[in-house]
Amino acid sequence: MSNQMQQVIITEAGGPEKLAIETTQIPTPAANEVLVKVHAFGLNRPDILQRQGLYPMPKGVTPVPGLEVAGEVVAVGAEVNQFKVGDSVCGLTNGGGYAEYCVVPATQVLPIPEGVSYVQAAAIPETFFTVWANVFQMGRAKAGETVLVHGGSSGIGTTALMLCQALGIKSFATVGSDEKVAAIEHLTHAINYKTADFEAVIREQTEDAGVDVILDIVGAPYLERNLNLLRRDGRLVYIAFLGGAKAKEVKLGQIMMKRLTITGSTMRARNTSEKAEINQGLVEHVLPLWQQAKCLPMIFKTFKFNEIQQAHIAMDQGDHVGKIVVEVIAAEN
Repeated sequence: MSNQMQQVIITEAGGPEKLAIETTQIPTPAANEVLVKVHAFGLNRPDILQRQGLYPMPKGVTPVPGLEVAGEVVAVGAEVNQFKVGDSVCGLTNGGGYAEYCVVPATQVLPIPEGVSYVQAAAIPETFFTVWANVFQMGRAKAGETVLVHGGSSGIGTTALMLCQALGIKSFATVGSDEKVAAIEHLTHAINYKTADFEAVIREQTEDAGVDVILDIVGAPYLERNLNLLRRDGRLVYIAFLGGAKAKEVKLGQIMMKRLTITGSTMRARNTSEKAEINQGLVEHVLPLWQQAKCLPMIFKTFKFNEIQQAHIAMDQGDHVGKIVVEVIAAEN
């Protein structure tokens, strides 16, 4: 194969027009990496923040955006023995996914089950790694409990709701329109936060018992209601704060009396061993679901590689339910 490939770069911080395609060298996998010929990659909120200059890559990591890819292994590092050339895989990258080829640490790679398309697989890694780490590892959600997901129609949200449904966990979700309520009502009890008080609805639906775990992307504006809704030993997990990062008042007594845990994380700050642990959890608990065609990502829309700006515009608009995916190699009909 040629040693040249195309990749998407951010020319400077700003809007989707700051994305451009350039030609560069195909990377060489390190000893613990695989080189993937990318068939498709998923878009995620951190990509948007990175494009806006608000979420830079760590020092020493490629500035090329893209956190998840699906494709074919075309080379493996000297220390890799769990994958071979020709395997169909998806993976959580450390960056560089917006490209025709991408290197991925082998411990962040998952096999694509038979019957799962590259487009579906490209929407798996970032959202499932994030949800598994935050809802099930840090949030300790388990069968018989109740989970509230804010931003329920997003890629993260739909993933969390699907896993809750598959694993015997009751759920509620907040969304921003009646159309989004309808789109995910097969997964959860969805609440349009613009027309209803989600705290009041959940109190009514749970006979004032509340919920065990809350996955929150909103931040400060929801803090008081989140604390009110959490049961004893409840867990509040932050993965974003789109509505504000600073809360003016916190009811500390409520946290103490109910023994609440407030935590949060980002995926980018996790090291390789931490990501490997999350990967192993997915292999053990979620891969069997994918093999049964369960919990596969909801795909909102696909774009071509040269439509990357349009894909980001769609993400910015926020109307999507599920994931936005870019096809680098169009699927054969």
